[in-house]
Amino acid sequence: MTTSTPAGTGLGHPELPALLARMSGDEKHSPAATSTLDVLWVLYDRVLDVDPAHADDPDRDRFLLSKGHGPMAYYAVLAANGFLDPAELDGWSSFDSRLGQHPDRLLVPGVEIGSGSLGHGLPLALGTALGLRARGRTRPRVVILVGDAELGEGSNHEAIAVAGRFGTGQLTAVVVDNASDSHGWPGGIAERFSREGWAAHSVDGRDHEALHRALTDTRPDQPLAVIARVEPKEFA
Repeated sequence: MTTSTPAGTGLGHPELPALLARMSGDEKHSPAATSTLDVLWVLYDRVLDVDPAHADDPDRDRFLLSKGHGPMAYYAVLAANGFLDPAELDGWSSFDSRLGQHPDRLLVPGVEIGSGSLGHGLPLALGTALGLRARGRTRPRVVILVGDAELGEGSNHEAIAVAGRFGTGQLTAVVVDNASDSHGWPGGIAERFSREGWAAHSVDGRDHEALHRALTDTRPDQPLAVIARVEPKEFA
């Protein structure tokens, strides 16, 4: 495993800039991609128990990307970790490529859900965690990455409330907060989760060490929310 840079620049792996540069044609979603890069790298480099050789292991950790529009950073991190051949990145989003502008779980190795319709990921993650628990598989973590603007969707309100009340300790929600939510939350996003019974941390979304500390502060009977703040002027 590669040691991530403490300051958090999105360059935890030396090949990431080159991998990202191989994908073009969806520039309008580049901010959505780059705002997630540091979180994705820390998760795959230091947190998640998942690898290409055991991608179907029932006891693997599950990572679900709800923020599925602009998945360039996701594909780059998957390629850096051996799930994808880097050569595939060159033709991404073309007619005959399996790497679409929204990730497809039936086509892309390592992808757990098809995503891009905002607001669906957190309820799916909660269902996944509850399903694992019902089958007695209490070790795997379920980590969902959402954008702050997704939290206004009604299904997310229900999922946040249910997860806290059911003590779903296997579930972690990472919220990339680039201040794109139209309305915001009184007291901040972390307060929204903590009031519903979640453990919640708000950290610099570019600081790899702070992200790692927050992402590994799990509780057996309490879901975890990590709010990863990124600069809104840089990532609109």
